[in-house]
Amino acid sequence: MKKLLALLLCLNSLTAAAQSEVEMADVMRAEGKIYVVVGIILIILFGLFFYLFRLDRKITRLESQTGSNKS
Repeated sequence: MKKLLALLLCLNSLTAAAQSEVEMADVMRAEGKIYVVVGIILIILFGLFFYLFRLDRKITRLESQTGSNKS
């Protein structure tokens, strides 16, 4: 019985936290700031993918150079 009560209290606090996050998102969406946040996230992700792509190309080139030197 105590475990069930503790579980219900935890679930209640989680739903309260989720509702406050939605209100914050609604305010940001109403003020147009959500698009700035999404834009910045997309710029960061694009930068990371670009960096990983360049790093992979450099590593591949180095591997091919060291492989040709061993032969």
